[in-house]
Amino acid sequence: MRKAFRHAASERAVAEPLIIEVELSNGATGYGETHPRPYVSGETLESAAAVIRDDFVPRLVELRAESFPEALEAIDALPPAAADGKTCTAARASVELALIDAFARGFRRSLEEAAGWLGLPGLGSPGSLRTVRYSGVVGGESPEDVVRSIRRMRCIRLRDFKIKVGDARDDDRIRAAVRALGSSLSSGRTTLRLDANGGWTLDEARKRLAAWVDLPVTCVEQPLPKGQEDAWYQLLGASRIGLMADESLVTADDAEMLLRHRAATWFNIRISKNGGLLPALRLAALAQKRGIHVQLGCMVGETSILSAAGRWFLQLAPGVKFAEGSFGRFLLRGDVTRRPIRFGWGGRAAPPDGPGFGVTVEPELLRRFSVAKPQQFAL
Repeated sequence: MRKAFRHAASERAVAEPLIIEVELSNGATGYGETHPRPYVSGETLESAAAVIRDDFVPRLVELRAESFPEALEAIDALPPAAADGKTCTAARASVELALIDAFARGFRRSLEEAAGWLGLPGLGSPGSLRTVRYSGVVGGESPEDVVRSIRRMRCIRLRDFKIKVGDARDDDRIRAAVRALGSSLSSGRTTLRLDANGGWTLDEARKRLAAWVDLPVTCVEQPLPKGQEDAWYQLLGASRIGLMADESLVTADDAEMLLRHRAATWFNIRISKNGGLLPALRLAALAQKRGIHVQLGCMVGETSILSAAGRWFLQLAPGVKFAEGSFGRFLLRGDVTRRPIRFGWGGRAAPPDGPGFGVTVEPELLRRFSVAKPQQFAL
C-alpha cells in the first residue's frame, strides 16, 4: 500500500488478498477475492486457504450447473461454516465470487439476474449507485494529519468522511475534523462518522459519546468489542449518535441477534466479511425490512476484484447510505487489473458492466504479486 493504515484493532502497510481463480469446462474463468481477518471472522490467510482446499474444493467437484439459475442455487448452498463448525465467511466469499463471475461469463448472463433469483423485495437496479457516494476514510492519525487528509479529499469533492478512533487522542482528532469540515458539516452538505473497531470499554464509550453529543456525528462503528452486544442497547439509550455493527455482524445469525437485542441502528456490510455477494444482498434486504441503515464497507487493501463486486452490490441493493472501497491506486501501489477500479470525482462510481463482474484480471500481474506458489486443484 502507499502508506500504512492504522486503527484500534490493527495496523496494515501491505495488502494481503487471497485470490481464487475458477475455470469452467467451457473455458470461462472467474475470479474471487477475500481478506481474512482474525479479529473479524476468526480466519487467517492460512486457515482460509485450508478451508478452501479441504471443504470447498470437494463441493466444486460435484457442481454441475446447466443454467445460470441452477449455478446460483449451488453457489448459494455453500456453507458459512467449515466442517469443524468454525466460521469461514471470508473463505466462502472468495469461492462464491469466483463462481458467480465464472458462471455469469460462461452462460453469458448478467449479474442483474442474481437479484431476481433471490426473490427479495426491493433488490435490483438501479439500487443505490446513483445516489450513494464513496467515502473518505482517515486512519488513526494526529489531529494535524486528519485536517490535511480531509482537505485533500475535499479537493476531489468527497462529501462523506469516516475517522478512525479508539485511543487517547480521539477527542482532538474528531474536533479537528469538525473544524476542517466547518459549515459544510453543520449544514449537512458533508457527513462525519466514527469507527472505534471495538477499541472502547462500555464506560469509555459512554463518556466519549456524551462528550460528542452536540457534534454533528452520524454514527459510531463497532464501539465495543465483539461479544459485548448486550451492552449496546444501554449505549444507544445514552446518546443520540447511532451505532453501527461491523465485527459483530458476520453471519445471518449475528444479524438476527443484533435485531433481537435492538443493539444497532446501522449495519456495515462487507462482502469479504459476510461471505460473498449473495449473503451481503440478503443482509441488505433484511436491514431495509427492519428499518436499519446500511453502509457498504470494505477490507483495507482490496483489489479491483472486490471493488467490482462492491459496485454490483450497490447496483442491486437499494437504500445504501454510505460506501467504502474502490480506492484503487489512491491506496495500492499495484493491482491485478490493467485498469484498476477507482471512484471518481465527488466519490461517484460508474455502473458496473459485464461480462461477469466486469474486470479483466491479468495472469501476469497475479504472478508478479504472488508471494507463494499458487495452489492448483484439478476438478
